[in-house]
Amino acid sequence: MHALGKHLLVDLRDCRPEAIRDLGLVKDAMVRAAKAASATIVDVSFHEFSPFGISGMVVIAESHLSIHTWPEYGYAAVDIFTCGDLIDPEKAAAYLIERFESRNPQVMEMKRGILPPFNERLPHKVSGDAVDSYV
Repeated sequence: MHALGKHLLVDLRDCRPEAIRDLGLVKDAMVRAAKAASATIVDVSFHEFSPFGISGMVVIAESHLSIHTWPEYGYAAVDIFTCGDLIDPEKAAAYLIERFESRNPQVMEMKRGILPPFNERLPHKVSGDAVDSYV
């Protein structure tokens, strides 16, 4: 099945609450997860809520990684959406499971942008020539 992207929905239950409460730690973990997957980081944005909880996103050339934490429940919801086949989103998920010490993780995979069969591999980025042909 040919698809433009792979979307991992990662439920991290029974995390160590301190690991998902600290803004610096969560931000660092998400950036390192993107790097573990060999993604190209474009931008990073995080927000800490009061009294606790963090939402953030690592924008990558290949799409994004996002997180929302509920430390009071030991839970974090992570999305890892990637396009192309040059990076490994499963490595990012495994890194976060370990880093946040999730004792009960669940990873669900969805294919996004399912296309009819092609005889060639799908590029992960549109080339300049291809962009010009659509303008």
